[in-house]
Amino acid sequence: MRILLFGATGMVGQGVLRECLLASDVDEVVAIGRSPSGASHPKLKDLVQADLFDYRAIEDRLGGFDACFFCIGVTSFRMDEATYTHLTYDMTLAAASTLARLNPAMTFVYVSGAGADSSESGKVMWARIRGRTENTLARLPFKRVHAIRPGAIQPMNGARSRTRAYRMIYPLMAPILPIFRALMPYSVATTETVGRALLALARHGYAKTVLETRDIEEVVRSGA
Repeated sequence: MRILLFGATGMVGQGVLRECLLASDVDEVVAIGRSPSGASHPKLKDLVQADLFDYRAIEDRLGGFDACFFCIGVTSFRMDEATYTHLTYDMTLAAASTLARLNPAMTFVYVSGAGADSSESGKVMWARIRGRTENTLARLPFKRVHAIRPGAIQPMNGARSRTRAYRMIYPLMAPILPIFRALMPYSVATTETVGRALLALARHGYAKTVLETRDIEEVVRSGA
């Protein structure tokens, strides 16, 4: 498979990239972002793109992919709705609409978040916008579209958040997350599990378009 990965420098993206590079059926991973991924591997190519809202200048390099994993996400903390919409909905759809036109046989997987609001009408701003993003993606003419909604995520294998607050919190939570995962296995995902789930979706798809943490675990067991 040839895979296009957005957000390879983030915590989730780092985990996804690692699993892609380890997978024997992945021939190439192109990491696209405003800066290089920082990783080095024979399968990996970096495609630096300063403007993540306009891909016209690089369309000739965006064809022939089997799957796209969109792992870019921003926190809504202290952010107004217009800005969050631009950085969540607009950014995702700019990439997805371009790729749908160039790669109709592609599987597009969007990393959303637990609590996303499919009704688009709830009181929680970030949840409405995440839900709207999921719904619009599902209508694009890809082979398959999936959105995964992990809740708490345990970083594995050196994955590290770029958000300063999360970098402070995760070391404090490190001893606790494995306990929660053991006691409530469907409340905590890992970066490793998320990466393997995305690969399984690219290979085989899944009965559900939107996957909660329980489904993420199930798709790994059934299709990895």
